[in-house]
Amino acid sequence: MATGSGEDIPFLGYVLDEQVGFLLRKAYQRHMTIFARSTIGGLTPTQFSTLFRLFAEPGPISQNALGRLVAMDAATTKGVISRLENQGLLTTQKDPNDKRRYLLQSTERGRALIRDAIPVVKGITEATLAPLTKSERETFLRLLAKLC
Repeated sequence: MATGSGEDIPFLGYVLDEQVGFLLRKAYQRHMTIFARSTIGGLTPTQFSTLFRLFAEPGPISQNALGRLVAMDAATTKGVISRLENQGLLTTQKDPNDKRRYLLQSTERGRALIRDAIPVVKGITEATLAPLTKSERETFLRLLAKLC
């Protein structure tokens, strides 16, 4: 009988509260709650990542390459780009060398939003990791990056 206390179910040998996916989801939910409470310009974490990558690129980048840089599939990338374009934060244009490709670039408004958002997002990271010591944070981030 499950007790809801994280105890092992003897005949299964499984403790949900010790499973990587369950713990990652709970950590992600914590981060998302903090992000939603703190973000600038109504950006979601995915929109921020997309706009940040465009901000960091010196010139236009293909939609496909951007999707890879932010670890999103093509459909998700297209949706995020559409929303950011509708807000005037990025521009899209057909690639003159390949009419099937779109090239993306942040607008000045998008770059200004990223400049304003970076200190806030740094604070979001600090708040997310607040329960950990400095050493634990470094270890956690290094190990998490190793999983990716």
